[in-house]
Amino acid sequence: MTEHALSRNPTTGEILARYPLQNSAELEQTLTESASAFAAWKRSTMTDRIRVLRQLGEQIRLREQDLSRMITLEMGKPIAQARAEVLKCANLCDWYAEHGPAMLADQPTQIADAWQRFRPIGVILAVMPWNFPLWQVLRGAVSMLLAGNTYLLKHAPNVMGSATLMAELFRATDLPAGGFNLINVDNDGVSVAIKDDRIAAVAVTGSVRAGAAIAAQAGAALKKTVLELGGSDPFIVLADADLDEAVKSAVIGRFQNTGQVCMAAKRFIVEAPIAEEFEKRFTAAVQALTMGDPLDENTFLGPMARADLRDELDGQVKATLREGARLVLGGEKVAGQGNYYAPTILADVTSDMTAFRQELFGPVAAIAVARDPQHALEIANDSEFGLSATVWSGNEEIADRLALQLEVGAVFINGNGASDPRVTIGGVKKSGYGRELSHFGVHEFCNVQTVWKNRR
Repeated sequence: MTEHALSRNPTTGEILARYPLQNSAELEQTLTESASAFAAWKRSTMTDRIRVLRQLGEQIRLREQDLSRMITLEMGKPIAQARAEVLKCANLCDWYAEHGPAMLADQPTQIADAWQRFRPIGVILAVMPWNFPLWQVLRGAVSMLLAGNTYLLKHAPNVMGSATLMAELFRATDLPAGGFNLINVDNDGVSVAIKDDRIAAVAVTGSVRAGAAIAAQAGAALKKTVLELGGSDPFIVLADADLDEAVKSAVIGRFQNTGQVCMAAKRFIVEAPIAEEFEKRFTAAVQALTMGDPLDENTFLGPMARADLRDELDGQVKATLREGARLVLGGEKVAGQGNYYAPTILADVTSDMTAFRQELFGPVAAIAVARDPQHALEIANDSEFGLSATVWSGNEEIADRLALQLEVGAVFINGNGASDPRVTIGGVKKSGYGRELSHFGVHEFCNVQTVWKNRR
């Protein structure tokens, strides 16, 4: 019996589609197509590549409604947020089309007759998650294709509809057939692909466990990996912060995409003099959020993407409460149809509790109180994760001093965390390694080739 990846509506439980897993012969055919596409695409000119990126941006805008609706139906993202994701991807294509050529131009060295150029390396296998079905894929794929590589996507099983739509978009461009390709396989199939000589490198966005397993296999095959893994990002609010703005940022930073964001604010570390007031204002703002049908334009909180993820989150909340945390708001599954979880605030959380030790991937905020800025820094760094952090303070010198000591890949001072093609993102510690976006992301999967003429 053929196995399938299931696309299931998290709002209703309805099965939207079944996507048969590929057998070994079908996987072999896909790998052959991707390698053949690379043989052609690596010889393309920069003009060819820019044209494809422009075409892709146009296709995304033409299919905006279809793409947004598919994201909402498959993983429950509120439709307004889904639309924002789609348009962000279109803008990404335009930005790289404009700025990419300069990133890949030959670079001089301090030796007159030596320079460095950026050459493609081959087919890049990308194992991607469901929480940003388009953005997570395209923020890597666009830069890899720009560099002359081809892209082979293993998407999360519950968003194969979004993956299929993306493949349609690429087929409407001048990219060679197979230049953007899909595999629909289980973990064993991923292992087969990683070992295959036609795969040059692997990019992973996902859990620590998945990243570690894939990196071990890629390492055994001497293949480069870039990993963007879990996060438990600290959100530090010092006593001199603009509290109104900090609270607004905290709500968006924690509860957008129903809290299912790697770089979301998750641990709220508030300096003691304002801790009570922050909790009061934060609670009121969270209570005002609209939860409901994600296809409704007014909905801010939708269902969680899968029932098992909601169960896991509920277990983490209950464990944290048993460990001594105080429940301020929520703390339970919403009764009835759909994978809804009540927006939750936990207070009096300490660094030894589950909500601080583990990543909370859902609409749950954990608040801890710090004695002073130095204590806040110590709490923030007491984590195995290191993706990003936010600091709110009226004294930017103090905020910058904290930023220098935070063990994370990105720090946002007095503003929301974000990903943008103009700046790089990536983590340290168990949040992964390597970088995406900006010129750093483009160069990750390039052969930086030195050319030295007349060397005697």
